[in-house]
Amino acid sequence: MVLVYSDDPKLIAELLNKASDLAKQLQKKVIAVTIGSEQHAKDYIEHGADVVIIAQTTQQQFKAEEYTSILLSILKEHSNEIVLIGSNKNGKELASRLAARLDAGCVIDATNILLKDKKVTTERVVYSGNAIAVEQFFGSPQIITIPPRVFDPLPKNPNHKGEIIKKTVDVEQSASKIIKVQEMKSEGVNVEDAQIIVSCGRGFKKKEDIRLVSELADVLKGRTVGCSRPIAADLKWLSEDHWIGLSGHKVKPKLYVACGISGQIQHIAGMRDSGVIVAINKDPEALIFKSADYGIVGDLYEVLPKLTSAIKEKIG
Repeated sequence: MVLVYSDDPKLIAELLNKASDLAKQLQKKVIAVTIGSEQHAKDYIEHGADVVIIAQTTQQQFKAEEYTSILLSILKEHSNEIVLIGSNKNGKELASRLAARLDAGCVIDATNILLKDKKVTTERVVYSGNAIAVEQFFGSPQIITIPPRVFDPLPKNPNHKGEIIKKTVDVEQSASKIIKVQEMKSEGVNVEDAQIIVSCGRGFKKKEDIRLVSELADVLKGRTVGCSRPIAADLKWLSEDHWIGLSGHKVKPKLYVACGISGQIQHIAGMRDSGVIVAINKDPEALIFKSADYGIVGDLYEVLPKLTSAIKEKIG
């Protein structure tokens, strides 16, 4: 069996793509697990799950100890060889705890999973994007976390048949308690889901000049502004909601326009999977051009207004 779990329904749909591929090669079934809610069970079937297990529990919110026990109970019952978990904050903690309890191998943030000589092999980015680590499991189960947007979800297939099972799980409460959950304040910017992003970097002289990026984003109908680390972390010209990079957000838009960004590997690691990358920089030797599909060498203060005007004229 190949088991899939995440507390993010969108991420489960993405994981089911790779799970279905692995299950087909191994001639196994795909199990999707949802805890406490049956809202998306039918969607998971249509995205490729053969079985959806709805774990019914009194635990109302994510708590790593209890959720680990729930998955342990399901794993023992169904003998899953491969476990794919969405690699968000909760998923990483859950996968690590699960691996420790099972004395199993665990790979965090895999970007690819394949079978070599019938052994599960993973690839993941290391050294800030300078290398790819290839790791192979020799024991079972194999626990792997996968970040968002690594795989596209399979198209919904209303004709795909599957079974929905409700399972009551009694979990012993851990000694720890959740006292308070406070959501981080956000400007409402979601760069991770944006299809068009125009980003700014240290090439801008002052905060007010970022309007040039906003104007281009508006004309492109993207309306999403990103930035490199110095703009958000050092200068505080934009909030961390806009920060794209290894320590910020990882994005996968159809179009990424980098304005005044030098192209350090920490930034490239966050946007390298973009469909088309356009770079604007006055330094012809800037590293960003090595990652770009199209490059414009010039002063962004001259290029951006002209580019915005030309696009506006072109699309009316």
